[in-house]
Amino acid sequence: MRHIPQRTCVVCGTKAPKHEFVRVVRPPSGDVAVDETGKLNGRGAYLCRRLTCWDAIRSGPRLARTLRTELNATDMERLAAFAATLDQTEALP
Repeated sequence: MRHIPQRTCVVCGTKAPKHEFVRVVRPPSGDVAVDETGKLNGRGAYLCRRLTCWDAIRSGPRLARTLRTELNATDMERLAAFAATLDQTEALP
């Protein structure tokens, strides 16, 4: 049986296979971005596809603390733009 990597959402704590999450990464350049490939170099954090989790990163320090950085306005705009593209029919239960 093949091992399937598990990840945990930094906001809600849901555990699921890696491919069901969206990775947010802080590469060495420092600009926080969504890593749709899941393979970019840098410190990463995983979020599930629930809009409530994506909304929660705006008001709380969890994502910034996990990435060990401060989220600036540009980072937040980039994350909000991605959140707007999420299809809620794909959300985890």
